[in-house]
Amino acid sequence: MTGMLASVNSSDEVDLILQTSVGIIDLKNPSQGALGALPTDLVSHIVKQVNKNKPVSATVGDLPMQAELVFNAVSDMSKTGVDYIKIGFFPEGDWQATVSRLSEITQQGYQLIAVLFADTQIDIAIIDSLKKAGFAGVMLDTMDKSKGSLLDVLPYSDITAFVEKAKSSQLLCGLAGSLKQSNIPELMPLNADYLGFRGALCEQHKRTAQLNNQAINNILGYFE
Repeated sequence: MTGMLASVNSSDEVDLILQTSVGIIDLKNPSQGALGALPTDLVSHIVKQVNKNKPVSATVGDLPMQAELVFNAVSDMSKTGVDYIKIGFFPEGDWQATVSRLSEITQQGYQLIAVLFADTQIDIAIIDSLKKAGFAGVMLDTMDKSKGSLLDVLPYSDITAFVEKAKSSQLLCGLAGSLKQSNIPELMPLNADYLGFRGALCEQHKRTAQLNNQAINNILGYFE
């Protein structure tokens, strides 16, 4: 069954989500890019605040694909106690070297989620390398939020192929990218493990605005 992920950027927003049936709390700073990171001390504080009542994921920022740089960021985030660490696979850079370096962290038992961007040239064959390196999951998102939702920038057949590839590799699979309430009925039949939201949960559907109770409940209605 598909679950719901909600991205939050503060302790106050976490308090709000803890009162709901949202499946995963995702920590990010939307004002700092597609996968802007929160400070590790704040992440540590929120992990204690959540107190294992829900799984928590956190991003490490919009970093270039430089193996040592990404490795250090993931290492720092691993010390916060989050359940999942999300790494954006941005265009260019050395993806394979980065995946190889991160395998040292997965071998220590940390659960890493690779985020691929639908509005860039993606090759889902990287999923084979992620599986081999011990990644826990893979997510499809969008990098440029001004281009619309995931369904606006990638054909449905390609999204389907991504989900099928992730599932056949036995990896957790997530779909996100400026998803709207109207996108949910289209994506639910794909049976991804979760759909991720930020903007659709906020005031005036602006991802940098505050969360809105009614918007959250409107989205949650599809998952209950």
